[in-house]
Amino acid sequence: MTIKQLSVFLENKTGRINDVTKTLAKYNINMHAFSMAEATDFGILRLIVSDVEKAVEVLRAENFAVMLTDVVCISCPNVAGSLSVILDNLAKEKIFIEYMYAFAQGDTANVVIRPNNIKSCVEVLERDNCSIIKEEYL
Repeated sequence: MTIKQLSVFLENKTGRINDVTKTLAKYNINMHAFSMAEATDFGILRLIVSDVEKAVEVLRAENFAVMLTDVVCISCPNVAGSLSVILDNLAKEKIFIEYMYAFAQGDTANVVIRPNNIKSCVEVLERDNCSIIKEEYL
């Protein structure tokens, strides 16, 4: 149970993130989650969106460099220590987390995880009865 994440490579220049958001808005594509990582000359905007295929199409048409990646999105209680238990279980199974980002809403926290071994990650999460969010529920 994975979802597709867009990675958009952007020059470190004022307004470039807004260029992406305006393009998506123009085509009624909603951003469910995003994260921005910065390097010296460029940034990587990672996005979970409502219509992945359309987003890739329109962003590439506007000359953005876009890459698709499989990620796992989980839901857990928004209380101290709940994510720690999940990450401990993944670490015990030697699953390395390349990166992750999260957003909380009330009593629930949603976490996007990019593991080194997505299949094993999903198996551990399912074994431990973690709530994995399917793309159709975003």
